[in-house]
Amino acid sequence: MLSLQDLTYAELQKEVTDRGFPIFRAKQLLEMSTQYKRWEEVSNLPSDLIESFKKDYLDTSLTLLGFVTGQDKTKKYLFKTHDDHLIESVYLVNSYGCTVCISTQIGCRMGCSFCASGKYGLERNLTAGEMLSQVLSINRLNKTKDRRGIANIVLMGSGEPLDNYENVEKFLKLVSSEDGINISRRNITISTCGLADKIIMLANSNLGINLSISLHSSSDDERKKIMPVSKKFGIADILSASEYYFDKTGRRVTYEYALIPGKNSSETDAHALGSLLAEKSAHVNLIKANPIDGNEHIHIENKDIVKFMKIVSSYGVNITLRKSLGEDIEGACGQLKRKYLGDNVALEQLKPCY
Repeated sequence: MLSLQDLTYAELQKEVTDRGFPIFRAKQLLEMSTQYKRWEEVSNLPSDLIESFKKDYLDTSLTLLGFVTGQDKTKKYLFKTHDDHLIESVYLVNSYGCTVCISTQIGCRMGCSFCASGKYGLERNLTAGEMLSQVLSINRLNKTKDRRGIANIVLMGSGEPLDNYENVEKFLKLVSSEDGINISRRNITISTCGLADKIIMLANSNLGINLSISLHSSSDDERKKIMPVSKKFGIADILSASEYYFDKTGRRVTYEYALIPGKNSSETDAHALGSLLAEKSAHVNLIKANPIDGNEHIHIENKDIVKFMKIVSSYGVNITLRKSLGEDIEGACGQLKRKYLGDNVALEQLKPCY
């Protein structure tokens, strides 16, 4: 079932007038939606309009079950959809503006070995409104009188965003609309495992958002072992699509590289990565792989990380180490859901709860 958050302002106007109500009611519904309020919280809408919309639209896409807070103030939120699925979002506190990391699918079918969200496959896509609801709900809880609670959005939670392209594209238009919460597209980043055909579609969309690609290996043979999507789109395909994206948007592409001991973290791997991206419009974001219950990924020493970075940068490639936030609450996508389902986590009460 769709919600008010799934509708653009133009779509709201049409729905309102089609139902025989004055067009100015669309603005009131939009304000209700972007403030993430329930029907019972608004006093400026007539009861007959509310009853009319209730037949076809939810007031809010998601129910917030609770959250856990890390020592670094990172918060991980657990939501329930109208059909009783669970999804997660992460709120990252930074001095330059707070960031929300949202999910785009319930589960994932990409099957990356280091990711918890795909352990049980794809259950369904999230709608544009369900993505927007994560932003609006967390913004409501963290905003102040002087500032919005969210400055940046990353689509790096559960799911492969470009595998849900149509809904993601509508979400990007909704969340950046001047009529709504109006997040600058320069402050929005999509992370993909490398669906080259969809990267080209995104380049041609004129949305102009930031693009981040999960690379994790410089060898097709090795990448296939940890990222099955490589069987369809090789590294050459990804690099070609990424260069096209840069040419169309002027946005330098970021390559995410999770260091996995024994698989992609040797000096030879570092030289291969540097050679691959030399003279490309690229930035490497190095990541410490998150342990997942039952897998073989283990901690990597800081001295080995420094050595890896020095080798890559010697090729003229810009490389940084991603700051780890939310480690004590297992900030990686999919992990809170798994613990909650196993009755192994206590969620904090919401104040105020809505």
